[in-house]
Amino acid sequence: MAAPAGALMSPVIPRRGLTLSVLVLAAVFASVWRLDLIAAFAEGQDSLGELFGFLQRFAAPDTSPAFLSKVGQGAIETLAISLIGTLLAVLAGVALALPASGRFGRLGQIVSRFMLNLLRSVPELVWATLTVLAAGLGPFAGTLALALHTTGVLGRLYAEALENAPPAPEAALRGAGSGAVAAFLYGTLPAVAPQWVAYGLYRWEMNIRMAAILGFVGAGGLGAQLYYALSLFHEARAATLIVAMLLLSLLVDALSGWLRRRLVVA
Repeated sequence: MAAPAGALMSPVIPRRGLTLSVLVLAAVFASVWRLDLIAAFAEGQDSLGELFGFLQRFAAPDTSPAFLSKVGQGAIETLAISLIGTLLAVLAGVALALPASGRFGRLGQIVSRFMLNLLRSVPELVWATLTVLAAGLGPFAGTLALALHTTGVLGRLYAEALENAPPAPEAALRGAGSGAVAAFLYGTLPAVAPQWVAYGLYRWEMNIRMAAILGFVGAGGLGAQLYYALSLFHEARAATLIVAMLLLSLLVDALSGWLRRRLVVA
């Protein structure tokens, strides 16, 4: 009498699992040996005390009025960088999304899609480095860097929303004698506007964090102040700036969520 199929296959699965486990463990041990992690950990134990001391100095943020005033100015600058950069990206993204969705022929679609891919494929930090070299240090470089990268992201999302929009309302308006612009404004735009608003607000939430990071390459805002504080080993001031970044991020997240509920749902 033949044995059941499950009985024949049951020993194979554990053997394969055992073989895979052995290979994974061998790879782990080989990596540890190759990188000499054990010796590095033993040598680095003396640095643990210095690390803890460094972290303890962050426990007492600088709350002097003069420095808090400077932090407030940096927070306003960071907020302005993120907001203006996002608004510019929304306008440019819409301008590129229209041809990218195929509304102006195949050539316009190819060119605009290439531009969107180029803009979003370059990270914000790289754009910031280039804009700092071109325009100098300060918030203008950070705003331009955010606008360039975010244009590529939003333009692609806006174009996809246009492609997925129902064509019937716009076609009906065109058939009734409306012009191309009026048919788009009253037929297609109401269908895609909630998505566009949601995408723009979401990118603003991301850009407020990125605006702080861009300061490390000279783009202004809280990031620049944090870079200077860490460079001079002013841990107390660095702690204050980190708290300010956190509070600013939470504020923008809450405001963006409130706007989404009011605008998108409405």
